[in-house]
Formats: sequence, C-alpha cells, structure tokens
Amino acid sequence: MKAGGLMGSNTKIGGGGFHHVAIRVYDFDATVRFYTEVLGFTDRVRWGEGDSRAIMLDTGDGNYLEVFAGGTKGPKPEGAFLHLALRSDDVDAATELARAAGMEITVEPKNAVLGGIPVRLSFFKGPDGEIIELFQSTGENPL
Repeated sequence: MKAGGLMGSNTKIGGGGFHHVAIRVYDFDATVRFYTEVLGFTDRVRWGEGDSRAIMLDTGDGNYLEVFAGGTKGPKPEGAFLHLALRSDDVDAATELARAAGMEITVEPKNAVLGGIPVRLSFFKGPDGEIIELFQSTGENPL
C-alpha cells in the first residue's frame, strides 16, 4: 500500500506503479545529504555497513529512491541507475508473467528483510536487458 492508502490498479502484476529506482553511488553520504536536504526526500529505512550499506529515501509520495554505496569514482557512461522496481501484490504470479513472455529471471522470488522490514522480491531482464525488480511489502509496516 502506498502512502496515503492508495493502491495501484495494474491488473497484470497486482498493485503496480513504481516502488523505487535504485542507484549505486561513490559518495554515499553526499548523495543522501543532497536528496534529503536539497530535494526534501526522507530517510525511510537503512541497512548494511560501509560499501554494503543502502537506504530507501521516500520521495514524498510513497515512491522511493534506493541508494547503494560502493560505486566507482568518475564518469559513468550509462549513469548510476541499477534497476527499477515495480510494486506488486503477488511477486510470484507477476514473475511467472515475465517468464512466460520469455524474459530471463535473474533472481527467483524470495523473501528478504530490508532494515527490519519484510518484503518479497524477484528480478528479471526486460526486453533490452534492463533490470526490473518486482517488489511486494509483506509485513505490518509496508515499505
């Protein structure tokens, strides 16, 4: 469920809409400061340490920017974006839709815990190789 109690209306994957876009950055602290202090995003959940740390920043409407540490310094020809995540209320069924369409499943549906918040997720490659995550909040405190 998104902030404000709104659910998506995608009948194929259930729920629907963007959950988050993920980036990997070289200067984690500077990036978090920029998105929170300059753009007004809020810290929703953090996990990991050092180059394995990550954070979900709420953009203001229940959609998130997921920031991972451990990026390389210098220009990135394709930018820092890693994947896009779509909300789903049934990751398993939505993954099967991607598989049936011939997409390569890179991470089978699995349960995970992000900063103490349980979720279910999977990943697959889209038609042009883009990485797509299916994301389902499964706990009492949805992300």
